[in-house]
Amino acid sequence: MDFKKKLVDGFHACFHSDPEFLVRAPGRINLIGEHTDYNDGFVLPLAIDHAVWLALRTRQDRMVIVYSLDFAEKVEFSLDDIRHDRGWSENIKGIAWAFQDAGYHLNGWEGIMAGDVPIGAGLSSSAAAGLVTARAFAEANDVDWNLERMAKICQAAENQWLGLNSGIMDQMVSAGARLGHAFFLDCRSLEFQHVPIPPDIAILVLDTTTRRELVNSAYNQRRAECAAAARFFGVPALRDVTLDMLVERSALVDDVLFRRTRHVVTENQRVLNAVAALRLGDIFGLGELLKASHVSLRDDFEVSNNALDQMVACALHRPECYGARMTGAGFGGCAVALVRSDALETFIRSVKLCYLHATGVDADIYVCFPSEGASVISN
Repeated sequence: MDFKKKLVDGFHACFHSDPEFLVRAPGRINLIGEHTDYNDGFVLPLAIDHAVWLALRTRQDRMVIVYSLDFAEKVEFSLDDIRHDRGWSENIKGIAWAFQDAGYHLNGWEGIMAGDVPIGAGLSSSAAAGLVTARAFAEANDVDWNLERMAKICQAAENQWLGLNSGIMDQMVSAGARLGHAFFLDCRSLEFQHVPIPPDIAILVLDTTTRRELVNSAYNQRRAECAAAARFFGVPALRDVTLDMLVERSALVDDVLFRRTRHVVTENQRVLNAVAALRLGDIFGLGELLKASHVSLRDDFEVSNNALDQMVACALHRPECYGARMTGAGFGGCAVALVRSDALETFIRSVKLCYLHATGVDADIYVCFPSEGASVISN
């Protein structure tokens, strides 16, 4: 879809002029490193070629007016009187609130928004909407685009305005990804590296088409369990627990907290091993790490479900698949698979049929191209 034309045409229809700026921010898929971000650990996501877009024009007053093409609804509010409500516009209000809470004085803008990041699929549609809004406020107010600062503002909006205790991963990768690369992030220091993706493998999103609402799911419960485990071990975060520490105290720790900790400790090591495998071009080794990650998420962290398990099983049954696992917070959504790039049609057709037979549900499967982070598009 030509989002640039769609947004410009929509802006003309709504505001009867050309927009000043076009901005976009991508969703993400996480290759490996699940539920490690809020434990100060390591992650290896990449930005996908599905994004949220905004066409906008600055205003000289403090009003923000946004029309969503996806929801066919217009919202307007004053930056002097931002109130909680419900619906898609809460993301925009949250970003405005977080900017001002961080000390920025803002002027308003008017814009048209649209996107193609599937909502509730575990591809971080919320972070993409937040980052594109942050990019809009930055452009409309001549704010320097500092990756770390903008990611923290967007995280604050999710945590404090939307009520979702997310880590920093989604915001950092949506803000700072590089075309053709994975984004290796240390979630404690926020140091990151861009790791090239070999051209002979394809990364596929396997959408179970089952959806979940993170705020009302077990996500916050898992965070609380990890915090309790960190207190038990006397460390700032589970990032600081070693496998030796876990084994030494295994008889003393609650079984649930033991398994939650074991997942985080082993998943952090899998991320480090995955980065090494990518740099060496060891795709078979990377695939084995993805398989082990899914087992850990299913059995130790207990965030998979039948749809995700069936999807991963269908993918791994195919000889052209190197590895697959659930991705995102879990409880529904998507899996990710590494597949030989010369066998995509066979893989997609076979996995869709397998999943349909196993669940009675049609899957959405598409190739993911590692894309650029939040950016301004020339008008």
